[in-house]
Amino acid sequence: MAETANLSAQTYMIRPHFNQKFRPAVVKDNIREVLTEELSGKEYNSEDVTQLTRELSDKIKGKIKDLQYDRYKVVVQVVIGEQRGEGVKMASRCFWDCDTDNYVQDVFTNDSLFCVAAAFGAFYY
Repeated sequence: MAETANLSAQTYMIRPHFNQKFRPAVVKDNIREVLTEELSGKEYNSEDVTQLTRELSDKIKGKIKDLQYDRYKVVVQVVIGEQRGEGVKMASRCFWDCDTDNYVQDVFTNDSLFCVAAAFGAFYY
């Protein structure tokens, strides 16, 4: 009897609650804050970029996790390049549920470098 009572108490979420949805505007503010703090006054150095992109993506991911989006898988991608006045285009493709999943990106530039950071939030069913 105890087993049947325990099974009936389980609930399965197929959608996040409205207040727990991935909010692009809030996440973008966090990304912008991290990029501005970390990259203001930085000069492009090809030897340091690998470590810097890892640190930035970890900090951005940590800030997003602090927002407590339960049951969301968060993926952060950071690209840093040298500012030479050339154009750069980036694209990404994902297979997801447009009702629950979302993404946000932000761009930081100064005289020496550019940085594009994208964060993807995918809901676990």
